[in-house]
Amino acid sequence: MDDLSEFAEVVGIPRQKESNNMTGLKHSGFSLIELMIVITIIGIVAAVAYPSYQGVIADSYRGTGQSDLLALASAMERHHSGAFSYEGAGSGGGNSGSPAIFASYSPSSEPAANKRYDLTIVESSATAYQLKATPVSGTGQASDGSMFYYSDGRKAWDKNNNGSIESSEYCWSC
Repeated sequence: MDDLSEFAEVVGIPRQKESNNMTGLKHSGFSLIELMIVITIIGIVAAVAYPSYQGVIADSYRGTGQSDLLALASAMERHHSGAFSYEGAGSGGGNSGSPAIFASYSPSSEPAANKRYDLTIVESSATAYQLKATPVSGTGQASDGSMFYYSDGRKAWDKNNNGSIESSEYCWSC
């Protein structure tokens, strides 16, 4: 055996390292500690990223609700151009409540089962209207606060969700 190892050394074959286990096999892979450290790091990254992800999703649905409010306002203007009044745009020909001229929920491009906001006509008269998007309870938007759109172009978002619009909340991006 000694001659063989000398020959291997002369030819340039690397010498096999001694193994410290009983079978002579080398172990490869991750230890349990290394695996636990990797899982912990992934958990920390996920715990930091998930709330940010939820915020982005809520902002996206809020943007869709704003878009649907503007689309409902366009439907109100179309109704006005035919009837010369904003009155009668609600379901059953009413001046408030669920709109008859547009979807009553948002996102309006999805099935009603996926709704995040209920769209309503708060009030309408011959010359003015007020529209509202109310977050649906049991969804991620539930604590987001209602959004409003007025016939004169004002926009409001009850950002602190206290039920009233303060002067600083007359915008959708405040």
